[in-house]
Amino acid sequence: MATDSWAAAREGVARLFRHRGQERQSAIETQLESNAALVARAEDVERTRRSLVPLWVLELESLLAEYPEAVAELRTLISEIEATRAAPQETWVQTNVARDNGRVFASMGGNVIVHEAPISGHSSLTREARRDEGTEETR
Repeated sequence: MATDSWAAAREGVARLFRHRGQERQSAIETQLESNAALVARAEDVERTRRSLVPLWVLELESLLAEYPEAVAELRTLISEIEATRAAPQETWVQTNVARDNGRVFASMGGNVIVHEAPISGHSSLTREARRDEGTEETR
């Protein structure tokens, strides 16, 4: 009820109940607004929403039992609401720590390609390799 699709849902549900006459439609609109205010004031919004679902299931079942031709309207309303709902957003968290002269190369959802050149003035050969080649001075 605190979402952008709420306005479309509210109007659509009220429109469904017009089958029962203007007075009942007005009562449903009032009930919807009252429920929205209840959700807005709630400490636990999700729990409050879940608690209201059975009430609205009963209301809609009662309406559809009396006016089965409203089923097509309800299906259309559900499709409209689904179209206005935002897609869930994915949240990624990455923590990288480098210690003791360490380095971190990191990427989220991509690639990291590192090409390192030797530090100028230093050979790319390791100390052990230089010793094996006879180029390392002995101490």
